[in-house]
This record gives sequence, C-alpha cells and structure tokens, in this order.
Amino acid sequence: MSTGLSIVMPALDAAPTIVAALAATALAPDGLVRERIVVDGGSGDGGRALARAEGARVVPAPRGRGIQLAMGAAQASGEWLLFLHADTVLDPGWAAAAAAFMAATPKGDRAAYFRYALDDPGPAARRLERLVAWRCRALALPYGDQGLLIHRTLYAAVGGFRPLPLFEDVDMARRLTRARLVALDVAAVTSAGRYLRSGYLLRPARNLCCLSLYFMGLPPRLIARIYR
Repeated sequence: MSTGLSIVMPALDAAPTIVAALAATALAPDGLVRERIVVDGGSGDGGRALARAEGARVVPAPRGRGIQLAMGAAQASGEWLLFLHADTVLDPGWAAAAAAFMAATPKGDRAAYFRYALDDPGPAARRLERLVAWRCRALALPYGDQGLLIHRTLYAAVGGFRPLPLFEDVDMARRLTRARLVALDVAAVTSAGRYLRSGYLLRPARNLCCLSLYFMGLPPRLIARIYR
C-alpha cells in the first residue's frame, strides 16, 4: 500500500459542480494527494469528461452513493482516504488541516470531517449551518457533504461503506462513534441548490423525518422511497 491521500468522489450528473470540487482538491502541497478518483454512477451530462480533464481517474459503478464510495475505496491506493461529495468545495486551508491531522494520528485510530457550509449568502443558510453544527456536537453525526478523512486501517476495521440506498454516511458515523470523530475547523462549502429548489423548511423537515425513521429501524430501502 502506498503512502499519501486518495480522494474518492462519488458522482452522478454532477457536471455543474464537479470541476470546482476537483479544482479545490488540486490546491495541495506536492506529495499530499496521491490520486483523485471519481466514481461515476452512470452520468449522462458530460461530468465524466470534465472530471478527466481535471486530472481525476474515473471509475464506472452501479448507481448508489454507498456502492460508489465502497468501490472508490477498493480502487484507491493511498494509505489515507478522503471521501468527498461532487458538489462540495473545500476551503483553501483544507490541505494544511488534513496534513496536520494525519501527522497527529500516526496509528490512524481517528477520522476527521470538515465544517458544514453552504454557498448561499442568505440568513436561512446560516441557520441551517448552525443546526448542522449542533447535530455534529450533540449527536456526533456529520454527513457526507462534510467529507470524511480516514486511515485505510480504521476504514477496514469498521467495515467500510455499506451499499445502502440512503444514510450510508450516518451508518458510517455511528460505527466510528463519537470517540473516533474529530472536527476540522475548515469549511466544506456545499451547493445550496437543493435547498433553493425545495425550500429551507421543507427539505430539512423531510430529512429529519427520514432520519427519525432510520433510527426507529425502518430499512433504508423503504426510507429511500419516502425521501424521493
């Protein structure tokens, strides 16, 4: 296994955002990022070509974020893995924060995530950011759009990403537990498009409803129908 960091990015019709997401990961010191892998679930919008133009390796996969994340991890050659969504742009300080965390965690016994932020300047976005910060503090449940930086050994020890149709990130956070999750004070700026389309009240309410059903034990495949 090679040293360095492999960035794994699941994508599906992400052409509007994937260039910015990949460009941000390219702003790192030489030797930190070994490779960038885009795991594509069957895009039809030209996103794969854009990813290749940004220097990423594109791996085809069945549609489903859990499946795509697992396949990306299996393809990666780095000692460390950074899972990142294709509509999330890391702030410029991400590389220094990641390198410091990796150096301070030589045994790879902890994982890290970034601070949630939206690319919408409105007050509704700030309220949602505060809600997500509370969720991370109180429940130790960072979502996938906050990224996940994890050593390959710990990733394997907790069983990796499962092929779930929904909440694969919550499932991973619960297996890592609060004791092994560290917040990095660098923003992961995610597109607010879904909230601007669905509304800052309706979409979070739907997400909360689905999360409650998940904790009640309803199978994710059934929750996915409600989510959609």
